[in-house]
Amino acid sequence: MDADALNMQIRKFLKQVGVTSQREIEQAVQAAEAAGTIAPGSVLKARMTLQVEGLDLTHRVDGELRIE
Repeated sequence: MDADALNMQIRKFLKQVGVTSQREIEQAVQAAEAAGTIAPGSVLKARMTLQVEGLDLTHRVDGELRIE
């Protein structure tokens, strides 16, 4: 296994996840604000689950998004 090549593949994947996830969240927040279903000061619970087929890997990260 080439550790450097694996590292680069993982970083590319995580960059794609980060960029696309941020865009999806921003669009959903804007739509919810426009619909009046959330307001400034709201706190949204967020969860990201990573699964890698073939590795028996499931990793979950929980957090909060504060709408200002």
